[in-house]
Amino acid sequence: MKTNRKELFLTTLVCLLPMAAGAAVYHRLPETMATHWGTDGAANGWMPRAAAVFALPALIAAIDLFCCWAMDRDPRKENMSTALRSITMWSCPAVSLLCGTITLGAGLGYEMHVSTVAPLFVGILFLVIGNYLPKTKQSDTLGIRLPWTLSSEENWDRTHRLTGFLWVAAGLLFLVLTLLHLWNAWLLSGLIVLATLLPLFYSYYLHRKGI
Repeated sequence: MKTNRKELFLTTLVCLLPMAAGAAVYHRLPETMATHWGTDGAANGWMPRAAAVFALPALIAAIDLFCCWAMDRDPRKENMSTALRSITMWSCPAVSLLCGTITLGAGLGYEMHVSTVAPLFVGILFLVIGNYLPKTKQSDTLGIRLPWTLSSEENWDRTHRLTGFLWVAAGLLFLVLTLLHLWNAWLLSGLIVLATLLPLFYSYYLHRKGI
């Protein structure tokens, strides 16, 4: 399954769109721009205006191109879920648009509600990816790539079924807790750690059982 050149062109173009928006309002932006925010929504990281407007979208576009290159070189690429592959390709454009909107909006003096928008985006991403993880087959690029998942199809399938369930559950919790304004950095980090580490331990447990 080779990357569609039209889709690759579109994802790269979307990654770079914040450059055009930034250039259009460049003279209205401050010399130093906020590019990172804490869980309370307060800015705690800054970059020069040129870097924020041009370098960040370019970096995300480069990551997008690298992901597509890696998927194309995967010896098991025919096993990849078409949906999960598309999600991977369009994640970088989505991140670029989100970061560009927040960075430019904040630079222009608007309240961007980062402490709500960011966890909502993460929650939606977990939900979408978790929904398709159980449907992907063994791959060297997408999925939980461990020695024992790659050597055993049953281990791979069972690990990804659990991971999909955990990621969907974590995504729903992200959304609910964020909308109710109940989440904090520790809770957010704990959900990510659990959703990431539990499948690894489960996969190793299956491996020890000979699966």
